[in-house]
Amino acid sequence: MRYCIAICLTSVIFASSCNNADSEKKMKILPPKADKIAKNLEIHGDVRVDDYFWLNKKDDPEVIDYLERENDYYAKMTADTDKLKTDLFEEMKSRIKEDDESVPYFYNGYYYITRYETGKDYPVYTRKKGSLDAEEEVMFNVNDMAQDYAYYNLRGINVSPDNKWAAFGVDTLSRRKYTIYIKNLETGEIVNESIPLTTGSSTWANDNKSLFYTRKDEQTLRANQIFRHLRGTNSDNDKLVFTEDDETFGTYVYKSKSNKFLIIGSYSTLTSEFRILNADNPNGDFKVFQPRVRGLEYNITHFGDEFYVLTNKDKATNFKLMKTPDSKTGMEHWEEVIPHRDDVLLEDVDIFKNFLVVSERNNGLNKIKITRWDDNSSYYLPFDNETYTAYTMQNPEFDTNTLRYGYNSLTTPASVIDFNMETREKTVKKEVEVLGGKFDKKNYESKRLWATATDGTKIPISMVYRKGMNQDGSNPLLLYGYGSYGSTIDPYFSTTRLSLLDRGFIFAIAHIRGSEYLGRQWYEDGKLLKKKNTFTDFVDASKFLIAENYTSPEHMYASGGSAGGLLMGAILNLSPETYNGVIASVPFVDVVTTMLDDSIPLTTGEYDEWGNPNISEYYHYMKSYSPYDNITKQPYPNIFVTTGYHDSQVQYWEPAKWVAKLREYNTSDNVILFHTNMEAGHGGASGRFEALKETAMDYAFLLSLEGIYQ
Repeated sequence: MRYCIAICLTSVIFASSCNNADSEKKMKILPPKADKIAKNLEIHGDVRVDDYFWLNKKDDPEVIDYLERENDYYAKMTADTDKLKTDLFEEMKSRIKEDDESVPYFYNGYYYITRYETGKDYPVYTRKKGSLDAEEEVMFNVNDMAQDYAYYNLRGINVSPDNKWAAFGVDTLSRRKYTIYIKNLETGEIVNESIPLTTGSSTWANDNKSLFYTRKDEQTLRANQIFRHLRGTNSDNDKLVFTEDDETFGTYVYKSKSNKFLIIGSYSTLTSEFRILNADNPNGDFKVFQPRVRGLEYNITHFGDEFYVLTNKDKATNFKLMKTPDSKTGMEHWEEVIPHRDDVLLEDVDIFKNFLVVSERNNGLNKIKITRWDDNSSYYLPFDNETYTAYTMQNPEFDTNTLRYGYNSLTTPASVIDFNMETREKTVKKEVEVLGGKFDKKNYESKRLWATATDGTKIPISMVYRKGMNQDGSNPLLLYGYGSYGSTIDPYFSTTRLSLLDRGFIFAIAHIRGSEYLGRQWYEDGKLLKKKNTFTDFVDASKFLIAENYTSPEHMYASGGSAGGLLMGAILNLSPETYNGVIASVPFVDVVTTMLDDSIPLTTGEYDEWGNPNISEYYHYMKSYSPYDNITKQPYPNIFVTTGYHDSQVQYWEPAKWVAKLREYNTSDNVILFHTNMEAGHGGASGRFEALKETAMDYAFLLSLEGIYQ
């Protein structure tokens, strides 16, 4: 399926000449050229020369000028897609039910509901006391709160046990530095006290006065301290209760579902540790649950007078479930409940008064298992295809037989389902509506394929397309990947993606090593000194799709963001001829320089993922794949790179430097575009509709390369 430019519809000949005219016009538009100022970076007797290092001078007028010139170049080079971007935005927006609301959930005497209003970007958080027929109480109308800000993110709403006070965090810069405020829900007043530089999350002790929260380090933004704030006092007087001194760890605080314990967690990639305190005694001292042991991971859930422990203890790679008395928490007291299984990844547990719910993953597929406490009888929820995602949702109530879970697939919109664990009856509370009158799930088909990697490993691929697709190599295909941190991209439904599928695109997800799609070992085989498996898996998956005639190099596209942006950078160096276009969003591409700079956010906590380049072996391995360091004189495909100026996770200068160097070394005539959102950070725009404009930019880039302009 092909579409011509709207203004060139009178004849095929005129359309062709019009496109040629646009191409010739673009050829005359020159990209901005960054100054080259050589900086030698030396370690382990090895010298790297970075000509664009100066771009890391945040707020420097020359840097801002360069980024703005890049944005201007992007605008000029994509002017012929302006109408397409507008049409895509309106099309995607038209599928969204604007006056929408969440399925209510009940907690501590109230039903909580999040709703959206027509034409508004932000949510309205409400509650109703005792009954859904009760009068609505608006807790937070974020539209009103955000009206004076270009970016606004409210998170971490936390209501006190007496239902009177709500703590919440606000970020207005997109640097993930949240200020916590407290609102009196009875009077509507936001009290005159604020707590800066936090994660935004907090938890109340049972006295309704003591609020525990996590503060960040000013420079690195590492979550490193837990404080206790006494409502009604100045935050300068807050009590420091815990400091995480290990720079490779972060920390957080929460309350157990049983409401009996306040819990401080410390985490790194490979190791975890918890501290507990009776929530009735907020001034007491936290007790270490089980001292940290490098490589020992565990998570805890309280039930009755015991803790249930999800752990990899004793080489349980895929984790097992154990339990221990809440008065004897050291691992010498842990007893096995669910043993380790080589073929099943134990991902999470939800505990209810009468049931234990276990979330598992087997052969890449989500499983939800329900077990009765009284007789240990168990069963699985039935799911009937290979391209779905199922997950337990918000289940704050303990004494209930109802499990709330979510389900969607590549062809089925997301549903919220209440399942009676006693009677095994399910009630679909909500399925996301796809408006516009054009969507019918019967028009789409999904499947799971298995590519073979160079080393013989089978790589799963989830795929969706509009029925009637001809497997003749002519289809445009977008392959998405991530492959880091054990984060698994499950097959999920997207209303925005319909704009590609309905224009003839195939969409696919490569479940490459570095995720946990096929279990914990799948992750272990895609990090540290095995990281290159992630990149070669993606290339091999791409070549498989081409070999199977789903697409061809002329119509093959790839996309990834953040660590998935690193993936995009790596495949561009490894196999640029395989792709016609690549989208890299907030890409982590200057791996070596960033990992050697422990003054910027995330670095020290990432050593167990990427390795510590201060160690020679990791330095040289990292250097061998770092996208920025491996750019060579070769023809690169069309590339679109996006970033946020205030990004605290992948600093804007990484993609800025990368684009400048790519342009310098690229021997093809393909376009390399770069756009910086000067008002956003890692997650992009904050409003639900503003975010669609960024998606429209991505899609317009892909569609224009296919000659599709409407």
